[in-house]
This record gives sequence, structure tokens and C-alpha cells, in this order.
Amino acid sequence: MAASKTNYKSMGTKPKLKIVINSPVILSFTALCVIAFIIIKLTGNGATHAVFSVYRSSLLSPLTYVRFFGHVFGHGSVEHLFGNLMTILILGPMLEERYGGKTIVLVMAVTALITGLAHFILFTDTALMGASGIVFAFILLSSFTGFKDREIPLTFLLVAFLYLGQQIYQMIAIDDNVSQLTHILGGLTGSVLGYKLNKK
Repeated sequence: MAASKTNYKSMGTKPKLKIVINSPVILSFTALCVIAFIIIKLTGNGATHAVFSVYRSSLLSPLTYVRFFGHVFGHGSVEHLFGNLMTILILGPMLEERYGGKTIVLVMAVTALITGLAHFILFTDTALMGASGIVFAFILLSSFTGFKDREIPLTFLLVAFLYLGQQIYQMIAIDDNVSQLTHILGGLTGSVLGYKLNKK
């Protein structure tokens, strides 16, 4: 059968383009990060200290438990914010379509809690903020898309070696303000959850 062409001008209609909300969880997370960044800039360190970073504090304070999750929304600079959001916006919609919005919320919440608790327990004089742990969880989780029972994708092994290996090296050899431990824990969380989710 020969292909046919449609003349929209003769029909008096044109194909309509529309913007769709293809990934509500990821878009909502992005919006919250942007709103948090604006609040941080308007309030100085007040909002950062209260909600958008995690650090050693009293377990009697309710805000301590809020910060275990709230730290992933806080970012210290435009570069920090955009760097994390670009990767999340690239990988997040694909993961949300595959696993569903509730599962992605669970992945982000578990990653936030694990990285927040680890920093709270291990570091006494620094604060942690940013969605880097979620970024690394998404990177490792996305590499599990070709997973089958009793098989480990070679792409996952390569991604784990390159990303996590780089972070381990930087944690040992480079003294900077980047929390490589958060990246490593985020990647491990994404790996474990990716294995569990795809096994099901």
C-alpha cells in the first residue's frame, strides 16, 4: 500500500502541539528544589539551617527528622542546583515511566534518609545539602533496565565501576567540599533497589 500525504491546509486544520506533564513526581521534585533555592536566597542561612541541610543536632528537635529528608531540596549555588536537576530531569522521567511515581518517591525518600542519617552519624562539624545522592541512585537504578533473573547487566557493572570507583578515589585523594560518601551511598541505594525492583 502506498503511503499518502495529508494536506492540512486544504482540510482547514493543523496538527496541534501541546505540552504534557509526562513525569509528575520528577517535575514536582524539580519545582520544590527551585522553590527551596529561592527561599534560601531570600532568607540567607536561616532556611538552610532550619530545613534544607542535615547536620549533627539534638534528637529532641522535630526539625532534626525533617532535615533527614529536607536536605535533598537545598542547594548552595545555581551550578549545584542545575547540575543535579539536569541529570534528574534526564533519567527521572524514564524511571518514573518504568517503575511508577510511588516507587520513585520511595527511592528518593530512602536515598534521602540513608544519606542524611549517615552524615548525621559520621560527621560532627559539617552540614550536607543537595540531591547528589538521588542523582547517583538514579544513575545506578537506570543501568538495571536490562536486568533479568540470575543475570547482571554488564552495563551496570561498568557504570558502578566508573561512577563509584571515581567517587572512592576522590574521597581518598582529593580534599574538597563534595560529599563523595553521599554519592557512594546514593549509588549503592539505587543498586540495591534496582535489583529488588527488577527481580520482582
